[in-house]
Amino acid sequence: MGMSAEDGRAASPRDEEWPEAEKAEKLARGAALKWASGVFYRPEKLEGLGHYRSRETQRNSSIQSRLKSTVQSYLEGVSAGLEQLRSAAQEVQSVCQDLGAARWALLDSADHFQGLQQMRALVEEHVQLASVVQVLPQIFSVQEVFSHTLQLLHGQRLLEAHAELMMVEHLRDDILSQLHLRGLPGAQTTVLSYFGGLQQLNETLAKQLWDIVGSSLRLVREDPVLFVTAVRIIEREEKIDDTLLLEATFLPPGRPKGWRQKFYHVLQDTIRGARFHGAPVDAEGPGLARHLAALQRDIVSELRVVKDLMVQCVPAHYNILSVCTATYHQALASHLQEILREDLDKQGLFLLLEWALHVYHSPEMMGHPDLLPEVDVSALGPLMSSELVDQTERRYVVKVKASVLEWMQRTLEVEFKEWFREEEPETDHQGFFQSALPVIVMQMLNENIQVASLINDSLQQKVYNMALEELEAFLGRLREALVQCGKEHQQDRAVPKYYVSYLLAMLNNNLALSNSVSSLHPDTAHREVPASLQAALDRMQKKACQLLLEELHLDLQPLCLQLPSRKWLSGSQLVGSMCEVIDKYAKDFSRVRKPLFTGLDQGQQSLEAVFALRELICLKDPALLSLEVLGFITKYPDASDEHISTLLDLRGDVSKEVRHVVLEMMAQHPQALPEGYRPIFSTILVPVPELPFCLRKGKCA
Repeated sequence: MGMSAEDGRAASPRDEEWPEAEKAEKLARGAALKWASGVFYRPEKLEGLGHYRSRETQRNSSIQSRLKSTVQSYLEGVSAGLEQLRSAAQEVQSVCQDLGAARWALLDSADHFQGLQQMRALVEEHVQLASVVQVLPQIFSVQEVFSHTLQLLHGQRLLEAHAELMMVEHLRDDILSQLHLRGLPGAQTTVLSYFGGLQQLNETLAKQLWDIVGSSLRLVREDPVLFVTAVRIIEREEKIDDTLLLEATFLPPGRPKGWRQKFYHVLQDTIRGARFHGAPVDAEGPGLARHLAALQRDIVSELRVVKDLMVQCVPAHYNILSVCTATYHQALASHLQEILREDLDKQGLFLLLEWALHVYHSPEMMGHPDLLPEVDVSALGPLMSSELVDQTERRYVVKVKASVLEWMQRTLEVEFKEWFREEEPETDHQGFFQSALPVIVMQMLNENIQVASLINDSLQQKVYNMALEELEAFLGRLREALVQCGKEHQQDRAVPKYYVSYLLAMLNNNLALSNSVSSLHPDTAHREVPASLQAALDRMQKKACQLLLEELHLDLQPLCLQLPSRKWLSGSQLVGSMCEVIDKYAKDFSRVRKPLFTGLDQGQQSLEAVFALRELICLKDPALLSLEVLGFITKYPDASDEHISTLLDLRGDVSKEVRHVVLEMMAQHPQALPEGYRPIFSTILVPVPELPFCLRKGKCA
C-alpha cells in the first residue's frame, strides 16, 4: 500500500507542540500497516475488506466516546481545583492581615505586663501560705500520731501503723522538698528535729518485720496472715523507694530503705543460723552421722514448707523457692568445709564424701519427689569442689592406711604367736599347711577397696594403690619377722616345736597372697601384679625356702661330717640315717602346694650335681682325675679349689703329684658364671681341716 500525499506534508503547529502525540500516531499507523499486510497478503482475503472496515469503524467510535468522557471528567476536576485555590488564597490573605493587627496590639501593651510581676509573686506566696495553713492541723498532730502509731505497733496492727507512718513521712518529705527547692538548709534541720520520732517508729516497725521474717517458716504453717502483712509492708516501701529514685530531685532522709533486700538477708541469715551455726559438730563417725541425718531431714522438710506454703504468701518475682534453695546449698557447702577443718576419722571422712556426692542429690534429699521439679540444684554447682573432694579422698586414704597398718601389725603379731603353740598349723581340706593370715589380710584390703567404690572410681583407685603399697610393706615386715624367728630358732632348735611346719604354712600363705593380689584390682581387664609387689612376694618365698633348706642342712650336717670316716665305709647305718632325714623333709615338703614343692626340691640340677660327685669319687684311675675335674668345673663353674681339694681328700688315694696336676689345671682354666646359672657350690662352706693330734715325744695319732 502506498503513502498518501497527506502523510508527506510538513508538520503542523499542533504536532510541534505535542511531539508525543505525533510519535503515538506514527506507531499506530505502523502497527495498522503491519496488521493489514499480515491479513491481506493473499488476493482471496480482500473479499472480507468491507467486514474488517465496518468492525474497525465501530471500535474507533467506541474509543473516541470513552476518550471524550475521560477528558470531560478531568476538565471538571481541574476547574474545581482552581476554584479551591482561589478561595484558599483569599483566606490566607485575611489571616495575614489579622496576624499583623495582633502583632501591633501586643507591641502596644508590652509595657503593661511589667506591672504584673509583683502580682504574680504575691499570688505564689498566697498559695504557699494557704498550703501551710492547710497542713497546720496535721503538723500539730504529729506527736499524737507518733504515740498512736507506737500503740498500733505494740498491738501488732502493722498495716494500720504503717499507713500512719507513711502519712507522717509524706508530710515531712513534702516540707523538706519545699525547703530544699528554696535553698533553706537551716530550716531543714528544724523540720528533721520536729519529726525525729519517725526514726524510732521506723526502727520499731523494722524490728517487728524482721522478727516475723525470721520466724517465717513457722508462721506460714501457723499464722500466714502475719507473714503476708509483713510482705505487703515491705512491698509498699519498695514502691516508694522506686518512685523517689525515678522521679524526685530530692531524696528524703533514710531513703531508699531497701527493705526487700533486707528481707532476703534476714531470711538467709535465719536459715544459716538455725541449721549451721549451732553447737559444735561431733567429729566422730556416729555423731557426725546423726548430724548429717538431721540436716537431711530438716532441709527437706523446710523446703517442702517453702514450696507448698511460703511461695503462696509472697509475690512471684521474689523467687522465694530458688532463693531458699540456693541459700541452703551455699550454707551446706560452707558448713561441710568447716567440718572438714576438724580432725575427722576415716568414718567421718567417708560419711562426708558419701553425703555430698550421693545422698545430697538422691531422692532422699534434694531429689525428693515432693520437691521436684521446682527444686533444682544442678545449676548451683557441686556441694564440694573437685579440689576439695580430692583433698578429702587423700585424707581418707591416709586414715585407712593407718588403720590397715595397725591391723596388719596385729595380724603379724598373732601369726608368730601361733608359731610357739604345742601343735602344728591348721591344714586345708587337701592337707596343706596354712594359717588365717592371707584370708585376714586380703579380706581387710578388699573390704576397704569395696567400701571406697561406693564413693567413686577415683577414691577406689587411691585405696587400691594404697593397699598394694601396704601389702608390699607388710611382706617386708613379715620377712624381717621370719628372719628374726629363724635366728632365735638356731639358738634353740627346740623352739618353736613345729618350726618347719610353720615355715611350710608360710610358703602356702605367700602363694595364696600371690594368687589373690590380682583380684583386688577394680578392673578385671587390668589385673597385673606390680613388679615391686611381685618382687616382695618372691623375696618372701626365697627367704622361707632358704630357712627350710638351712634347717635341712642343720639336720644333715652331723651326718655329713661322718662321711669321710671308717663308720661310713664300714656300714650303711649312716646312709640310712641320712635317708630317714631326707624322707622326713620330703614328707613335710609334700604339705606345700605346687609349684613351691618343686622349688623346694631344687629340681634336676641338684641331683645331677650329686651324680657328678659320685662319678668323681668312684673313678678308679686317679690319673684321669684332671680330665674329669675339668669337665666337672666346666659344668659347675662355682666349684672352688677348696671344694675339689676336699673331694680329693675324700677319695684317700690321690698322690701329691696328681693333686698338684689337678689344681694346676684348674688354675689354667678359670671359669666364669654363665648368665642365668643357679649357684650350688658357692653356698656350701668347706670345713677347715683338723690338724693331726700329737703327743709329746710320741708318734702322731
